[in-house]
Amino acid sequence: MAENREENIQRLKFFKAGINDPNYLIYKNLFADLENAISRYAAGNVLDIGCGNKPYETLFKNITKYVGCDIVQSSDKKVDIICPATDIPLEDGTFQTVFSSQVLEHVADHQKMLNEASRILKKGGMIILSAPMVWEHHEMPYDFFRFTRYGMQYIFEKAGFEIVEIKANGGKWAMLGQMTQNIILSSTQRRKGIFRKLFRLMHLAFMKLLINIFYSLLEKLDKDDQFFTTNFVVVAKKM
Repeated sequence: MAENREENIQRLKFFKAGINDPNYLIYKNLFADLENAISRYAAGNVLDIGCGNKPYETLFKNITKYVGCDIVQSSDKKVDIICPATDIPLEDGTFQTVFSSQVLEHVADHQKMLNEASRILKKGGMIILSAPMVWEHHEMPYDFFRFTRYGMQYIFEKAGFEIVEIKANGGKWAMLGQMTQNIILSSTQRRKGIFRKLFRLMHLAFMKLLINIFYSLLEKLDKDDQFFTTNFVVVAKKM
């Protein structure tokens, strides 16, 4: 299906988000949890599956090599190997770390992607991967799945991994605030009308900042990620 996907697609370029960013409530937790996992577990040769513009490359310190693959070339021409995530032209057991962020939901055969990651890793190698539990349709029509904590555990273990940790990237209030931002953006961007244009201007001017502050405060006062979260970061070891 690569021939139908957009070439030079615009991708995430930076792993920083200020409190005035409409994606702040997901990015704040996701970026912090990825940075923590990378600093603790990444080593040796690193393969970034679905690398896009390689926004996290600078986080990989004291490694041997960093290689990125993706199904199409990115907007900044950062992809080293263009291939499907389910068929990567690399030899067995040649990498010590596999990294993939917000890609798994876009792979129709996600189990095959994890099997491929396991094949490429050396025994004892680590995979660091993030994927959503709650998010709207995006990059349509190549948006196939959402993942629970227990679904993640199942598909990783099926691919021959031992779970090290599954970290929820924020709890119920961060999720609710982020969905509020997304609903407002979706409603004002995709439909016409004077009211929607005015509402969008209000959102850009001050509403998104107030939403981020309000729900960040609730998240701090009442952190609960047992049942609700937007996203997970999974760290697992090849057995």
